[in-house]
Amino acid sequence: MSRDIKLKSIKKNTLSSLVMDEIIKLLIDGKIKPGDKLPSEYELMEMLYVSRAVLREALSALETLGILKRKSREGTYISDKIGTRPFRLMLALSSDDIETIIETRMTQELGFVTLAAEKITEEELQRLETTIYNMSNNIGNYDEMDKEFHNIITSSVMNNVTSGIIEPLMDFFYKVYYTISKEHRNIDITIQQHQAIFEALKDRDPFEAHRAMYIHLDHVRKRVKLGKINNEEN
Repeated sequence: MSRDIKLKSIKKNTLSSLVMDEIIKLLIDGKIKPGDKLPSEYELMEMLYVSRAVLREALSALETLGILKRKSREGTYISDKIGTRPFRLMLALSSDDIETIIETRMTQELGFVTLAAEKITEEELQRLETTIYNMSNNIGNYDEMDKEFHNIITSSVMNNVTSGIIEPLMDFFYKVYYTISKEHRNIDITIQQHQAIFEALKDRDPFEAHRAMYIHLDHVRKRVKLGKINNEEN
């Protein structure tokens, strides 16, 4: 006696997700590497037992995420550098949650400044000192100098993975931060905190650099919260 068995039909978008997962798994397992060229569409269809429509949908999604690059008349390649788009998409979901963004920034930048104490160059230290001087003497745009200070630190230790994370994160943070009136920021304290971070980096002291950066970012977090509250009340 046969039983009635109910199965859900497999949709094309489900199949394309499985194809995406399979290609990502090959990448994680090291069977394909950044810069490698993928087999042709026909070969991939044969290997994965899917239609051209399903395969193209999966490849397009992976390209949107920055995992694949398609070169006209050359084929499809695994990206050799992680793009910022996946992280921008994640951040976009939290674009109205400044607390989440700044806390995420803290987790990243505290690690950056620790490594920077080991790796930052003398030229980069000079550039940091210049930004502090410019901020102290009202030379140039204050916000741009503030952003430049942090960019110098992160870029001193940036690699293909971290650049894809920190760049969109900082972009999102500053878009919100710039909407907060300067009256809710303390410029003198910011300059003092930048100076403390600079001194720790100059001394090549990762522990003091971490402490100084935490004090600074915690101060920024509190000012952002205050500014947000005041903006909402106005």
